[in-house]
Amino acid sequence: MSSKPAPTKTAPSNRPFQTPTATPAISRMDRVRVRAAWMYYVEQMTQNDIAAKLNIGRVTVVRLLAEARARGEVQISVSGPIAEITRLERELEARFALDQAIVAPLSDPSVDPTPAISAAIGSYLSEAVTSGATVGLGWGRTLLGSLPHIQSRGVDDLKVVSLLGGITQAHRFNPAEFVWRFAQIFQGDAYLLAAPAIVDSEDTKHALIERCGLEPVIAMSAALDLLVFSVGDIDSASNTYRSGYIAEAERRNLVAAGAVGDVLFHFFDDRGEFVDHPINNLVIAAPLANIKTAATRVLASGGPNKIRALLAVMRIVPPTVFITDEETARAMLRAG
Repeated sequence: MSSKPAPTKTAPSNRPFQTPTATPAISRMDRVRVRAAWMYYVEQMTQNDIAAKLNIGRVTVVRLLAEARARGEVQISVSGPIAEITRLERELEARFALDQAIVAPLSDPSVDPTPAISAAIGSYLSEAVTSGATVGLGWGRTLLGSLPHIQSRGVDDLKVVSLLGGITQAHRFNPAEFVWRFAQIFQGDAYLLAAPAIVDSEDTKHALIERCGLEPVIAMSAALDLLVFSVGDIDSASNTYRSGYIAEAERRNLVAAGAVGDVLFHFFDDRGEFVDHPINNLVIAAPLANIKTAATRVLASGGPNKIRALLAVMRIVPPTVFITDEETARAMLRAG
C-alpha cells in the first residue's frame, strides 16, 4: 500500500457549482480525474485504494492526480467545475451503499432533468455492456431518451431481455420497442414479453405465462448480468396513466392505498412495501425477486415528483449504480 504526505488545506469548496448559462460537457475522463483527486486529497484514500475503487491502474491514478494539479483543479481545495457533483456522488454512494453514483449537472434547477439523466445513462451503458452478457431492461421516457447517447457497436453473444409486457396505446414508450432498439445498437438478440403489461385477471396472467411462451423469457430475468430500470411516480400526468392502462379512478385508489410509485407496474408505498391493490397481481413482468439478483443493477431516474418513490425503491430493488441529476441528488440526501 502506498504512502503519501498529508496534503495541506485540502477541504472541499462549500460553494455550490452554478452554471449561469449552459452546462459544459463533462467527459468520462474529466469525471474520473476529479473523482480521483477528491478521493486522494479530500478523503485521504491511498492510490492503491483509488485504483481499486475506480477500476483503473495505480499508474493511471498517479497520472490523473498530476494532471488535476496541472489543470489547477487541486489548489488549496478540489475546485474543478464538477467538484460539487463529485461530492454529491460520493455522499450518495455512502448513504445508499452504492458501488457508483453518477450525477448529471443541470443548467438550471428548474429545468426538466430527463435529458441530462438520459445522456448520462447512454454514456454509462456505452461501456457497461459486454460480450456474453444478459441485460434486462425496464422502460420509460428517461430510458428511451438514452438511446441516441449510446455508442453503437457490435457485442458478441448479447441477450437483451424485456422485463415488462407491451404498452400498445403508447407506442413511443413501449417496453418492447425500447428493448428491440437497444439490442439493435449492440447487434444483440432481443427477448420480448409478447403480451399486454396488465391483463384482466390472474387466470389470464397464468395462462399467458405458462401456455403462451412467456415463461422462458421470464426465467431469463433470474440470471441477469446487468439490470437497467427506472421508477415511476404516482402523478396522474405520468406516461403510465396516459397509456390508458390505469384509469384516473384506479390511480386515486392506489394513492388511497398509500402508493408513491411503481417499478415494472408493481406499486409500493413510502416504506418500500407493495400496496394492497389488485393491479399488483395482474402485471406481466419479471418478478422483482428475480431482478434483485442481477450482478449490476442500474437505477436511472430523477425529478422532484420522484423523490419519495426513489427513496422507497432503494429498499425494494437496491441498485448498485444510481444515475440521477444534481437537484434530485440533493433532495434525496436531505430526505434520506
